[in-house]
Amino acid sequence: MSTAELVNHRPGRSYLLSAVAIVSSIVVFIIPFAFMVLTAVKDRQQAADLSFAWPHQFRFAQNFVEVVKARDYMLVIAYINSTILTVTSVAGMVVLAAMAGFVLQRRKSRWNPFINFLVLSGLIIPPAVVPTIWVLQKLGLFRTMPGLILIEIAFGLSFCILLFRAFVATIPRELDEAAIIDGAGPLRLFFGVIFPLLKSVIVTVVVIQSVNVFNDFVNPLYFLPGDKNATVQLTLYNFSSQFSTQYNLLFMDILLITIPPLIMFLFFNRQIVAGMTSGAVKG
Repeated sequence: MSTAELVNHRPGRSYLLSAVAIVSSIVVFIIPFAFMVLTAVKDRQQAADLSFAWPHQFRFAQNFVEVVKARDYMLVIAYINSTILTVTSVAGMVVLAAMAGFVLQRRKSRWNPFINFLVLSGLIIPPAVVPTIWVLQKLGLFRTMPGLILIEIAFGLSFCILLFRAFVATIPRELDEAAIIDGAGPLRLFFGVIFPLLKSVIVTVVVIQSVNVFNDFVNPLYFLPGDKNATVQLTLYNFSSQFSTQYNLLFMDILLITIPPLIMFLFFNRQIVAGMTSGAVKG
């Protein structure tokens, strides 16, 4: 095939791949979201059919009020708990992972291979629920918000460390040396010089981990049981039981839970991509 034929052939192929990607995105994301919205505004009888049909009557306001008032405003309590859990956990991940990534990248020692193994193990090895509950009970942290915050930080730390370490590698060492010459100590060097330069990867970690923690269902279920400790994902139990399910209220609850993470992704999409690729591009 000649060069001219290659030039003429590649655009057509790229358009085909783009079309396939768009269609796949519509099938995987747009159609389920549209189905969720339509079911959330139906009455209970029509929603029970679970059909992709236009609502006979829109009951957005009525369903919204019922979901919010269910079980003594449990959704409001769950939103407060999830907000506290998400903000505190993500803040801990950012600070601890940034410090660990900086130290692992800047200070080479014989312990680095072992520490790298531990970091990768945190991504590969699944968490053990029963031993973790036993440890929390011994520490007096089981069924407490601080205990769940520590769990979320521990489970998300490995991924964050890898991102921060890759980005720190792109920062010139001359900045460290100049700060040390000016009399900066380790903490001042990190928080005064290095940490402000990590803005793009910090935004990436904040958005990704906020969505992960906010949408977490398993950890609150195991480590923070109880109605007063419920997070937003656990409110899905309010509208489903062994014998019946109120699908219109269930999907309205799902819609209310989905909106905050969706807004974060829409507003910070470019920052997420920049933070994920910065280490690979500059390194």
